[in-house]
Formats: sequence, structure tokens, C-alpha cells
Amino acid sequence: MSFRERVGVAVDHPKVQQFIVTLIVVNAITLGMETSADLIEGWAHLFHAFDALVLTIFVTEIAAKLFARGVGFFKDGWNIFDFLVVGIALIPASGPLAVLRALRVLRVLRLMSVVPAMRNVIQALITAIPGMVSIVGLIALIFYVASVLATNFFGADFEEWFGSVGASMYSLFQIMTLESWSMGIVRPVMLEHPWAWAFFIPFILITSFAVINLFIGVIVDAMQTQHRQEADEIEQQMETDMAELRLEITGLRQEISRLQDSLSRIAAD
Repeated sequence: MSFRERVGVAVDHPKVQQFIVTLIVVNAITLGMETSADLIEGWAHLFHAFDALVLTIFVTEIAAKLFARGVGFFKDGWNIFDFLVVGIALIPASGPLAVLRALRVLRVLRLMSVVPAMRNVIQALITAIPGMVSIVGLIALIFYVASVLATNFFGADFEEWFGSVGASMYSLFQIMTLESWSMGIVRPVMLEHPWAWAFFIPFILITSFAVINLFIGVIVDAMQTQHRQEADEIEQQMETDMAELRLEITGLRQEISRLQDSLSRIAAD
């Protein structure tokens, strides 16, 4: 095994990855503590030193992966994600760029790439994007039609909520989320338009209880597909290993048979 291969094996070792996960979690806690002047009073230099140590370890890990995998490092989307997250932390946070110091907390997002369960969820979400785009298009169409209707129906009396298509969209979004929809918007509207319930109730049923649940269905289906693909890959790997094992056993049997023949000839001589 070459030196590059040994570096790759070492950096991917489960204990190394567990250490990285622990470091990310601890760093997330310390970054949160740094937002409180009372907590870090008198200890600011230690927090900054620890932050620099964590960044050094992350940079070393990325450099080791780059050395071990070469150009292949950038063929994995998760490696690119880690590279960007760590790279942002290297931007000098001084002068006009001081605000970028707050972006250090983005390192916490590395948990998504190093924790397999989180990585599977994100991959499932990415897989579900095409289906989700269709649902977004559907709900946008429903919102537009409902907003035009609401503006025509209620805009004259409730200009703040329904005076324009944009205002109607925002009000209908609030209604869809069921945030103060009844006492905050619908009941006041019904005082002027008693029949308004016939507009708002179907809108809520269609958006909150039907279309939004389609998102959940698409995501669940994507996760199930992800699990099936993983199961198929494991099964294929097992079949490959079994085939290799059969070949090895067959070779051993042939070798034993040849040895037995050789011993028989020697005994006969």
C-alpha cells in the first residue's frame, strides 16, 4: 500500500471521523458561547485559541483528503461541500470583512456530511427536488388564482390585507400556515362579508391539508427509494463477495487436488 493510500485509509478511519464529529459539536457549543459577553469574559483568548485549533484540524483533514484522492476529491459533492465550508472560515475576518467572522458557525453544517444518517436525509431531499418543483408550481398557481379572487372580493374593504395581489398572497400565506388565521383575518372579514368562509375554508383545505402533504409524500417516497438503493448496493456487494469467495474455494480445491495427485505419484515411486 502506497503512502497516499495509507493517508486515505487513516483519514477515513471510523475513529478519526468520530473525533471530527465530536470536534464539530464542541466547536458549535463554543461558537454559541462566544455570543455571550458574560460567558467568555476573561476567557476570550482561550476561545479564540480553541477556534484556531479546530480550524487547523479541519484544514489538515481536508488537505489529507486532497493528497490521498487527488482530483477524485472533487468528484464527490460532499467533499466539495466540506471544502467550501472550511474555506469560508479562512477568509480574513478583519476590517470590512469582519462581519464574515460570524460565518464560522457554518462549520457546524459539516455534520451533514460526516454523519451518515444526516447525509442520507439530505440526499433524499435532493432526489425529491424534481417532484417538489412540480408541487411548488401547483401551489403557486393556486395562490395566484386565490390572490386575484381575494383582491377582487375583499380588497375594497380590507386594503391592508387584500388591497393588491402581493398583499393578498402574503395574507393567504398566513392563513395557509394557520397563524392567527381565524381571529386575525377571517372573522374580521366575515363581519363585512358573511359568506367569506366559503372562500377561506376550501382554500385552507386545499393548501394546508392537501397540497402541503404532497411535499411530505414526495420526501418520504424519496427516502424509501434511497433506502432501497442502499439495500440493492449492499446485496450486489454481497453477491460479488460470494462470487469471489466461490472462485477462491474452487481454486483451493484444484490446488489441493493437484497436491494429492503429486503425493500419490511420489508414493507410487
